Amino acid sequence: MAETQLAPRQTAADIAEILIAEIRKGVIEVDSPMPTERELCERFGLSRPTVREAMMTLQLRGFISAGSGKRPRAVTPSVSKILSGAGEHLKDILGDAETGAYLEQMRQFIETGAAREAAHHANGVQIAKLRVALEQNREAIGTEEFGATDIAFHQALVAVVGNPVILTLHSMFVSEVLKLRPKDGDRAAADANTFEEHRAVFQAILDANASQATELLDQHLERSYRKRLAMGQDG
Repeated sequence: MAETQLAPRQTAADIAEILIAEIRKGVIEVDSPMPTERELCERFGLSRPTVREAMMTLQLRGFISAGSGKRPRAVTPSVSKILSGAGEHLKDILGDAETGAYLEQMRQFIETGAAREAAHHANGVQIAKLRVALEQNREAIGTEEFGATDIAFHQALVAVVGNPVILTLHSMFVSEVLKLRPKDGDRAAADANTFEEHRAVFQAILDANASQATELLDQHLERSYRKRLAMGQDG
């Protein structure tokens, strides 16, 4: 008599795929609470750690939102949700300081590449948007709005690349930079210096001088990063 073959035990990855399929099909409606850990354990005959691993997979893939102390809810994935979840896990693995350093390096790669692309290929509409962002940056010198216009200039530059993943990554990072922007004793002078660096990058792009645009932007970002580090150590 042949032995009875036992069904293979389901893994966290299997459970994640089943739940994702149910969200996609509407069995679990978008914006509705996910089943509790206990319900999932009973349904699949698995331990809590396995169920938690499955739920972590759903979060990383952007199919659930999990607020602090709140029950996870089903959502539709988007680039920003997925990258936000990945960013939080990076902090858990590497710590805030190391994650910040790696993200700063990533920002330099993204923006210097964007400057090179802009110098070579930016069209009239993209140049016009950069010019508007630069002018708004100039008008905000010495005011509370300067930080936001600073970031808007950099985002207009990155937008030239036309890559939504890169733009989302950049937007996530620079929004954190705005929160951490140091307070200068002479705000107007510091803002004017930053604007002048932006203006020089923009002029190099207009001149189609890719090497100068990337070099100037690299120096600008390096100075800004070192300044934030120094202010953090002093404060």
